[in-house]
Amino acid sequence: MTTHQIPPIDSRHDRDGEEHHHSHGAPHVHSEASLRQIVNRLSRIEGHIRGIKTMVGENRPCPEVLIQIAAVRGAIDRVARLILEEHLSECVARAAREGNIATEIEELKAALDRFLP
Repeated sequence: MTTHQIPPIDSRHDRDGEEHHHSHGAPHVHSEASLRQIVNRLSRIEGHIRGIKTMVGENRPCPEVLIQIAAVRGAIDRVARLILEEHLSECVARAAREGNIATEIEELKAALDRFLP
């Protein structure tokens, strides 16, 4: 199986503009197939958003635009679920095998605090 390493994210800003640093002890390594699936879905979402922008530029009815925005929200939620499932099955499992589970769980909790409304 070919793997691809995801580079660590050095910092994030939360909704209040506060910077949060994130670094994993172990590198994130995921299968090419998994990464390809996620990137393909994100590319489709990107195209869908461009379509919504065009709809707004064409002065399409607001309900039509809102329906398309709802579709994008659903698609983003499905990608987030894929990423979470991958993280649980790969990263958290690897951390458990390597004895780093407490750190991994704390980082996941922090991410979920920012992700969930």
